Amino acid sequence: MWRGARWSSKSIARRLCTATRRRVEDEGDWVYSSEWWGTDFDGHTVLRSTSDKGNGVVSVVSYPSSRPNRVNWSGMENWLQQRYAELQPGNSNEERFRVLGYQWRVLRFNDNTRQSTVKIMAAYRESDPRSVCFMQQAHCLAVPYLKSMVSVGLATIAASDYDLTGAVLGKKSMNILCIGHGGGSLPLFLANKIQGAKVHIVEIDSIVISASIQAMGFPAFSLMSPSGGRAISKPDDLDQVLWKGLHERLFLFESDAENFILNNSTEELYDMVFIDAYDGDDIFPHKLWNPQSPFLQLLSNRIHPRHGTVVVNLHSDSDIRDHDGSIPSVLQQLLPMGKYLSSVCRAYKDVLALSCGSAFLVSVPWVCNSSLVVSRGLTDRRGLLGKRDSAVEHLVSKSFEVEHLLDLPFSCLEYIKRNFMFVD
Repeated sequence: MWRGARWSSKSIARRLCTATRRRVEDEGDWVYSSEWWGTDFDGHTVLRSTSDKGNGVVSVVSYPSSRPNRVNWSGMENWLQQRYAELQPGNSNEERFRVLGYQWRVLRFNDNTRQSTVKIMAAYRESDPRSVCFMQQAHCLAVPYLKSMVSVGLATIAASDYDLTGAVLGKKSMNILCIGHGGGSLPLFLANKIQGAKVHIVEIDSIVISASIQAMGFPAFSLMSPSGGRAISKPDDLDQVLWKGLHERLFLFESDAENFILNNSTEELYDMVFIDAYDGDDIFPHKLWNPQSPFLQLLSNRIHPRHGTVVVNLHSDSDIRDHDGSIPSVLQQLLPMGKYLSSVCRAYKDVLALSCGSAFLVSVPWVCNSSLVVSRGLTDRRGLLGKRDSAVEHLVSKSFEVEHLLDLPFSCLEYIKRNFMFVD
């Protein structure tokens, strides 16, 4: 979940111009935010339901996307055809695929808060025009705070002597936990870019899960049953064409985060944990950061002791910060998240970093969010703790490696250096 900053018109123009000069090939670049930010008049509601899990009215609104341009659709049609030929070599000449177009799909709570944004492709088989399917575009991260979480998280674990190259190439497994699902763009992006990633996703609200699968093109085969098996025993042929095994490395659980960690029988430790869990009132639940609640201690026991990395999305409702990146104390007393920001950071560091790890905070460009990173791999043995410039320099060098290794469509640099601050 994210909050837009309160900008002047000059600030908006300056930041959008900066975005334009960057990598315009990134379909999720902030320069396209005007397409999916939209208004109540230019969007079309495709799903609407009421949650009983504290999220209020859950809706999905669609907006037209300008990219990819229509001239590029034939390339995607050929790609789908090649995939089908691999699965059905004897019937490949009897089936053709057609792209209907691309859309932004925005998940909202209470018709107000934009909880998640994804890009989908709509396509169908010529032999059955009713076989329209939605495929979320796994390469596209549309919201800056997600790019921040990916950039700082992967740079940090790479700086912790973790073999990220082996995981990306599929030579070793990488266990990832995502708490909070939304539209699913973060876990899908990670599974797409890291071939060895096995991603567990925990979402408390069945309405949100249904919205992501039915209206936002998230793989249906990822859904798990209460007994721990797949809710769908076997993916159909179209799923195989669209995902080619990627959906088999996604495990979407309907569960409270605390109960999931307590009851999940797997003995595997998580290399990375991403937490983005806000309810319909835009509140980060107290049980997820209260040091006296069981959640943090349970989570601590499930994180790899040498390189475990936890990334938490926090929003402060303001981009007005002191020179050191902190939120002024006056604003902390006025703003919902700013008021508790230091308490959240301290709780995560004290419980998860143990005695040897570290924690730091970076702010996110264009929106009023921050990424909190807790690392068990950035320790005193590197001589970086408490030395801001040295730590930033080390993470920046690793971010270039991450960017090249994962072939990211965006630069990690701006998400590493922005108001970096150690959590004391």
